[in-house]
Amino acid sequence: MGRDYYTAAVQGPHEHFALGAFTVDSGVTLPDARLAYRTHGRLNAARDNAVLVPHMYSGTSAAMEGLIGEGRALDPSRYFIILPDQLGSGLSSSPSNTPAPFDGPRFPAVTIADDVRAQHRLVTEHFGLTTLHAVIGWSMGGLQTYDWAVRHPDLVQRAGVFAATAKTPVQNQLFIDVHTELLRSDPAFANGSYTDSDDVHIGLARHATAFAAAATSRDFFRKEVWRRLGFSAVEEFTLGFMRGHFAPMDPNNLLCQAAKWRAADVSAQTGGDMAAALGRITARFFVYPFGGDEFFPAVDHEPDVALIEGAQLRVIDSPLGHFTMFGLLPEDVAAVDEALAEVLKS
Repeated sequence: MGRDYYTAAVQGPHEHFALGAFTVDSGVTLPDARLAYRTHGRLNAARDNAVLVPHMYSGTSAAMEGLIGEGRALDPSRYFIILPDQLGSGLSSSPSNTPAPFDGPRFPAVTIADDVRAQHRLVTEHFGLTTLHAVIGWSMGGLQTYDWAVRHPDLVQRAGVFAATAKTPVQNQLFIDVHTELLRSDPAFANGSYTDSDDVHIGLARHATAFAAAATSRDFFRKEVWRRLGFSAVEEFTLGFMRGHFAPMDPNNLLCQAAKWRAADVSAQTGGDMAAALGRITARFFVYPFGGDEFFPAVDHEPDVALIEGAQLRVIDSPLGHFTMFGLLPEDVAAVDEALAEVLKS
């Protein structure tokens, strides 16, 4: 199977917006960049019901579709929901689908700001929008939500951040260093110059094991919550579910995304002054950490919320930790939907 795995593995239609010659923060210009996306619902007559939902690390726009449904908070009969694919996702311009000279490890470094600039063009040029009812994101999608709210306060009316901070914490960065080194440790990695016929499953499996250790919570293992998900042994989760999730992915794509995640810092817009950056936000702002999250602990969100006028902090407790957003437990589905409703109706 080709490593542009989304063409085979992701079901459902997605569209592409041509960015053309797109210069990223690293100074490189991609000559024919593109941004993939999906939509649900329709724009209303006032054109003020658009909700942008960027996705997380290792995901695609399809991953966010689990939050959408008739009668739910993200109801497509009420909102026009835009699901963009981040750069490096395998659907938008990425190491795996960009021709030479920017293919594979030669793909330029990109940033969260590059994602937001591309999405802004989609929103304003393609859809002709002058306002977004809300921007809502989880994890790397939350990093993009912060950037949107700071960079475009005139567009963003409401914002909901799930399990993400305005700047990636140092301990989080160290975890990223670990799981990216595990990707590179594969004997076939060849400094990223592997070919489609090379088997790089060893590095992907090692990377998946690191995620299994940190993506949920300590209670997930201590209380054997994995049994509630239908696993009869913890290895079915750590070796089966997690390795199965990452097995078809392209390592260079993951490395591209991980570098953005590691470097995320919304205060870059204000010369490193976080108070000044977050002081730009005018949106009704809600932050939802997940209890037990090893990536973005609840305590790490408190300084950000203190710097945003009127921002609300709501901790959602779940043994799924960072994976609470996946809705693997029915109570997680209900809690996340309640939070989404709070943002959208604020």
